[in-house]
Amino acid sequence: MGTLLIVLTYIAYVFIVAVYAIKVRKWLKLPVHIRWDLYPVIHEEQYRYGGSYYEKPEWWTQPRPKNTGRSLWHALKDNFYMGEYFKRNPLYWLFLLPWHLGFIFIILFHITCFFAATAMVGGVTIASDSPQLLGQIFYGILMAFAVIAFIGGTFGCIGMPVIKLADRGLRSYAMPMNYFNYFFFLIVYASGLYSWLALDPTLAEYRMYWVGLITLTPPDLNPATVFHIILFDIFLIYLPFTRSTHYITRLLAYFKIRWDDEPNFRGSMLEKQLNDLLAQKLSWDAPHILKGQSWVEAAISSGLPETKPETKKD
Repeated sequence: MGTLLIVLTYIAYVFIVAVYAIKVRKWLKLPVHIRWDLYPVIHEEQYRYGGSYYEKPEWWTQPRPKNTGRSLWHALKDNFYMGEYFKRNPLYWLFLLPWHLGFIFIILFHITCFFAATAMVGGVTIASDSPQLLGQIFYGILMAFAVIAFIGGTFGCIGMPVIKLADRGLRSYAMPMNYFNYFFFLIVYASGLYSWLALDPTLAEYRMYWVGLITLTPPDLNPATVFHIILFDIFLIYLPFTRSTHYITRLLAYFKIRWDDEPNFRGSMLEKQLNDLLAQKLSWDAPHILKGQSWVEAAISSGLPETKPETKKD
């Protein structure tokens, strides 16, 4: 069983990294999005009142500084606080936030277990009373992540279907897959919660499991811990086929669509991308559009039949 667990875990992590890499590469190669040009843009110097670099005289000759740190902070705050949901529906936010945080922190928990196991292989003791400061830090982080992941995730998975079934507006937007995900993720979180609170209060088994992965030594674990790890591996394989890809796509939406205010300078890469798109031929037609025209030709032609000027009769 230990060898099977190691093999399954490697397959799960390689699979999710490979699939997400393929998806991101595909998304980045998609045609340029239509610009929003909605202000304020968070990285602008004048973002507080909705200004932009267009306000400056001869802006095209001046540098355009961007506050990348502010953009990253806003994106992180959106993922870890979700303030817009709180403003619009506080009750829904009460369940949605732990649902999302549980999802994020269960992944962070297992990743941190890997780094803690790496430190253990290097001779660091991971414990609350560890003689090494690094061991105490790792232990504290793991316990905090476990609380948010297992308790928050379980609470969110129970509350989300209840609030959606109770609210007619939310219920109309829910699909059967949503309810399946709530049930499946609940088993993942609850199995980890039981293994932690009932059998492994210091989370030592998770660290030994990762030590076994690093050293290729099958670990001897409690069946409940093994059950949770198997579920988590299946969870990783399943994720790329769910709506959870929006954890990545929403970042692309921020930086590549909502906040993309790059000017189209002559000779720029953006101009080349747009010209390539405008040169594509139309594969459809309409009364005002001819099949086979390029987008440029379709844009500059009226689409109306040509009429000869009438000659004036004496």
